[in-house]
Amino acid sequence: MNSQQRKPRPNLRRKIAFKPARKQDTHTKEAGSFHPHIHSEAELLLSNIGVPEQTPFVPDPFQKKALENILVQDVLVSAPTGSGKTWIAVEAARNCLSKGLKVWYATPLKALSNAKNEEFSVTFGAENVGILTGDRKENSDAPLIVGTTEILRNQLYDSMESGLDIDVDLVILDEAHYLGDPDRGVVWEEVLIYLPPRVRILLLSATISNAAEVSNWLQNTRNSPCKVVLSVERPVPLNALFLAPSGELTPFLRGKRLFPQVALLAKNQRKQRRSQSNEPPDFNRILDVLRHFNLLPAIIFMKSRLDCDKALGSLNPAPMKPHEDGFDRELDAYLEANPDLRTQRHIDRLLTCRVGAHHAGHLPAWRLLVENMMQAGRLEAIFSTSTVAAGVNFPARTVVILQTDRFDGRSFVDMTATDFHQMTGRAGRRGKDKAGFTVLVPGKFFDISVAQELLTSSPEPLRSQIAINFSMVLNLLLSHDPAGVIKLLELSFASYSLNQTRAKKVKTKLVEQFYVHLELLRELGYLDKNGAPTADGKWAAKLRLDQPLLIAELIRSGDLSNLDPISLASLIAPFVVDKDREIQMSRELWNDTRKLWKQFRNIIQRLKPLVNYMIDRGFDFPPISFWPCAATFLWAGQVEWDELIENLSADQGDLAMMLLRTADHLRQIVGLEDEQPALANAARQGISLIMRSPIV
Repeated sequence: MNSQQRKPRPNLRRKIAFKPARKQDTHTKEAGSFHPHIHSEAELLLSNIGVPEQTPFVPDPFQKKALENILVQDVLVSAPTGSGKTWIAVEAARNCLSKGLKVWYATPLKALSNAKNEEFSVTFGAENVGILTGDRKENSDAPLIVGTTEILRNQLYDSMESGLDIDVDLVILDEAHYLGDPDRGVVWEEVLIYLPPRVRILLLSATISNAAEVSNWLQNTRNSPCKVVLSVERPVPLNALFLAPSGELTPFLRGKRLFPQVALLAKNQRKQRRSQSNEPPDFNRILDVLRHFNLLPAIIFMKSRLDCDKALGSLNPAPMKPHEDGFDRELDAYLEANPDLRTQRHIDRLLTCRVGAHHAGHLPAWRLLVENMMQAGRLEAIFSTSTVAAGVNFPARTVVILQTDRFDGRSFVDMTATDFHQMTGRAGRRGKDKAGFTVLVPGKFFDISVAQELLTSSPEPLRSQIAINFSMVLNLLLSHDPAGVIKLLELSFASYSLNQTRAKKVKTKLVEQFYVHLELLRELGYLDKNGAPTADGKWAAKLRLDQPLLIAELIRSGDLSNLDPISLASLIAPFVVDKDREIQMSRELWNDTRKLWKQFRNIIQRLKPLVNYMIDRGFDFPPISFWPCAATFLWAGQVEWDELIENLSADQGDLAMMLLRTADHLRQIVGLEDEQPALANAARQGISLIMRSPIV
């Protein structure tokens, strides 16, 4: 498709005029009685608010203990958010580099890897730091590599296949509690199982309630000692406050019991809920209270992306004008470097209200802008989903919590203590605050009794999330026979935990899953009768993808051969979307991609017998939709971003993530250059067409 032949569209690259939020009716009884005031006992909690006196840095005892132990053994550090775990990592890396040794610093998020790359490049010199995230491969021979855990796992697959030892001496696993993440935990567990015992491991995490169990598993698996270093004391004390409907700030607890006024509200909450309206909280009032009592900046956690954006849209201008301190000049400079963001509808809210929204529905560049402005002290608050709690270095003086439930992918369930601790851990900035604050605000989705339990409970213990998948089976069978893979599975955290309780059910289930995958691969000709990869199995093992078997079948059948780069990228895109989103396409977009629809339908028909065959054997499949195919076709064909989002109902962040993951999948196909040179070349060109502003 030639974008020059398309009918012209209106120019959307302009700033949107700011419209103050409509003031809410103040004639109701509740509205009229609201005014910021504070209970005398809450005044005591606020008495130490402010910036601490600047003193020379002195490592805490737990930091020194961790650093001493990593010289001779593996170390698991469990300490509150903001307590200084990164200092341990930096000093451990510095010690290794001074001896000519190599370090791998693994994180769960590309954004966090990018941030650490920048930080370490300043600390150690850019020539000594490389980054590997899928999107980026820079200075890969550097002595210090920063990257995502998936890339490290893939390197371990390669080293096991080649029989060569991985070229690293210390592996630092940041945010190690991801071991218990339902989606990503399997990768973390694989890394810990596959790393040779000679490679020292430093695990850094917020509070892990079963740190000793994790350490004992590692010692058992690696036949090497692992020291647990615990710190339970927050460097910045955390206080819990309650914002009553009248505007009064009170303590939330007295000891471990509810503060009397809060207990009275809890007693009547069931009745109140029945009569409660669906009106959202008045965020202008909440910010007024926080501003009045010097509790800003704040992170206000919301249930959904839509709630974040609606809350932002409800705000009135902040008392202080950003242009008075140069904020507008900083923003203009950023937009000059990222012109695609000029149409972002929240720009004027950022300027005038000094508040931003931060969630996965926004473009990566916009989220980075909000993060930078918040860290620089330019914003009073952000509205965010739990993405900020999951690893972004984004502390504030105060965290505001308005609900005690969360969406688990299927329904809303009570928040876990781990979820709650991740959120509240962002309150209080070391070196900037004498104390941090959690402000709990009652409302439609806030259960006071649940909040009390969450606030007084320890995080749930980490549990194994290991599961069998086709990529794992193919890669492990490159270096092990089936019996050897079973032995590796017996080293899993799941098997260790079950051995401790003398339970065998899950252990047996893991083995059964392995054999179900093995038998299907054997039937399809990717493995021989002994379980060793065939020629097809060897190249298919390089496809470390969401649906490697389906894409391998399309390659083997020739359905992807002779495609131009745009068509190849487009037909790969549907296989990277793992959630069933109701995305609507405009009629114009549908008309522009009719020919592509026929190609898409053909490959779906080609795969249908295999999919049905696999479903009969108990395998699950996410829906395969056409919209990613159409969106990628237009984007790779150089259609402008504004035009693309105008024709799709997808959030910009979701669209950008789909395109970035499509590029990741194409990189895996580039890895088949020896077996499929023409296909690999088309994939390489497809990546170059996708990877452009504003998604990068």
